[in-house]
Amino acid sequence: MYEGAVQDLIDELGRLPGVGPKSAQRIAFHLLQQDSEDVNRLVTALTEVKAKVRFCEVCGNVAQAERCRICADPRRDQTSICVVEEPKDVVAIERTREFRGTYHVLGGAISPIDGIGPDDLRVRELMPRLASGEVQEVIIATDPNLEGEATATYLSRLLRDVGVTVTRLASGLPVGGDLEYADEVTLGRAFEGRRQVNA
Repeated sequence: MYEGAVQDLIDELGRLPGVGPKSAQRIAFHLLQQDSEDVNRLVTALTEVKAKVRFCEVCGNVAQAERCRICADPRRDQTSICVVEEPKDVVAIERTREFRGTYHVLGGAISPIDGIGPDDLRVRELMPRLASGEVQEVIIATDPNLEGEATATYLSRLLRDVGVTVTRLASGLPVGGDLEYADEVTLGRAFEGRRQVNA
């Protein structure tokens, strides 16, 4: 236990996701050793992100205006929507440069253990986007874990009668991986997603 402001800083840093008590302590002491100018830049960045950043009114991605840059881009393919859990997933998919459609950010995944159900996610906001008839495909790109699978199953059942094609990202073996280290689910998915090789 430290005194006053130092302990308060450690406690607040410890509330951040993925930051345990030891990491919080390391970060706190790192900040104490920095110049005031460096710390003030961090304070300014934190203050500005809370003041300026919001969630896109269309897709739920982070934005500095009412619409994010992707929803505001007229060159994006409006016929496909990729449904992801978090804004960080949008960034990951954008880095591939493979997808030119739009996104829908759920804000999490169904997790009964954590008390998160479909009503706690941005599922209702997805439905009006499909009502226009312009969207032809919904790509479900939730994480390949229990929560992501539960969310994908829920969405695929919900969208079954909407009149759009519903697809799920393929999953399987990573490039550079060894078969002997792959778990049964991953290997099973790799077999399900296999495709013909044209020689």
